[in-house]
Amino acid sequence: MALGPRLDLRQSQSLVMTPQLQQAIKLLALSNLEIETFVGEALEANPLLEAGEVRAEDREASPESDQPDIHDATPDMDGGGNGDEALDIDPGALDVDRDTGDWSAEHSGAGGVGEAPDLENRSSDDLSLADHLETQVGPASPDAVTEFIARHIIGLLDEAGYLSTPLSDIAANLAVPQASVEEALHVVQSLDPTGVGARSLSECLALQAKEADRYDPCMEVLIDNLELVAKGAVAHLKRICSVDDEDFAEMLSELRGYDPKPGLKFGGSPSTSVVPDVLLKGVTDAEGNEGWDIQLNEETLPRLVVNRSYYVELRAGATNKEAKGWLSEKLADANWLIKALDQRQKTILKVAAEIVKQQHGFFKRGVSELRPLTLRTVAEAIEMHESTVSRVTSNKFLHCERGTFELKYFFTSGVGGGTDGEGASAEAVKARIKALCDAEDPKKILSDDKLVELLKGEGFDLARRTVAKYREAIGIGSSVQRRRAKKLAGMG
Repeated sequence: MALGPRLDLRQSQSLVMTPQLQQAIKLLALSNLEIETFVGEALEANPLLEAGEVRAEDREASPESDQPDIHDATPDMDGGGNGDEALDIDPGALDVDRDTGDWSAEHSGAGGVGEAPDLENRSSDDLSLADHLETQVGPASPDAVTEFIARHIIGLLDEAGYLSTPLSDIAANLAVPQASVEEALHVVQSLDPTGVGARSLSECLALQAKEADRYDPCMEVLIDNLELVAKGAVAHLKRICSVDDEDFAEMLSELRGYDPKPGLKFGGSPSTSVVPDVLLKGVTDAEGNEGWDIQLNEETLPRLVVNRSYYVELRAGATNKEAKGWLSEKLADANWLIKALDQRQKTILKVAAEIVKQQHGFFKRGVSELRPLTLRTVAEAIEMHESTVSRVTSNKFLHCERGTFELKYFFTSGVGGGTDGEGASAEAVKARIKALCDAEDPKKILSDDKLVELLKGEGFDLARRTVAKYREAIGIGSSVQRRRAKKLAGMG
């Protein structure tokens, strides 16, 4: 075979994505906070963009020569589609996990059970534990040095109020005697709430017992043997504490009244409120038919318009080709961003509406009616690609009468081959296991085999290991652990 240079003509197809299309796709996965940041940066970078509603003078018709056609300057993001349509993306558009097929950057499930993770909004103005302690430490300190060390210790406390840094390290870092650090720690431990500054659970409970004037030798022994309390070793504890049944029950009740994490009463770092993207409420029409009203939360919708008056003013002053080119580029960018945000909102609404349709039973009757649902099911129903649905449901929240839920929560695997033949949602099974364990007779604790039998009678055909896995996932102990816990609860 001869070797030498030659020319070949080949024909091939490839997916070419413009930077604007790539950015439009990425906008789908952004959270409310990220969108707000993105819009803020765009407002700073583009003088033709402004926030707010369209002004009255901009709505008035202007001469065609002075009023540009905004849509004509807008790049086509969906391959020739209508700008009013929701944005869909084609396979291969961006990075994909080839092992899982998940296109989103992070696929977060919804842990928990019952009515699922109801995300209550928390105020970012809540007083932090450190702020609360700082207001008390001055008057409680005998001198300035002790106050300084105490403030340093306050800064080392975790959100529960515990001190994990050794006193020797604090003394070395501040170049002070360890005795001074111990004195400062005593000051911190005297502050409200009682128990802060403790270095262990036992010390935290001991501080609260001392505050309540209940730290006698018997209570001291009980607090020093918390591992036996956890195991439910009642006979052993009564013996080493030298108390009878009545005294032990009283001590146990007192111990339960203490707070093991006193610092959690206060806010830690300022928390971000969860603002839902979609609002859902039940409605009834004039004929008595029940349905759903699904709306986008207008508080999360960026309001951007093109300042046409300013565009006309700038265009009149553009005297050279370079200035006119820059102005045209800014106009195109502004129109693209407005269109991209509009398509993002339409896509979110379209996906959310299908989720509500698929999970109608959940919104009507609760988690027991949560159906198995996959991204592909929703994608096929709304004729979009799976990757689009994955991006839309990332970091997006829906608010309904049952609470606020991440859209990812409604996608659960099917297990158990339920009576309807399609299986049951894993969350529904967990909810049923929790209900059975909560209602069990303390004298007849349900074993995993018994739970399997009861669930099978309700149409959940599960293996014993599956029941055990779900039980542990929702924080329910084994039958032995529950028997001990309920025995102790009965004594309290």
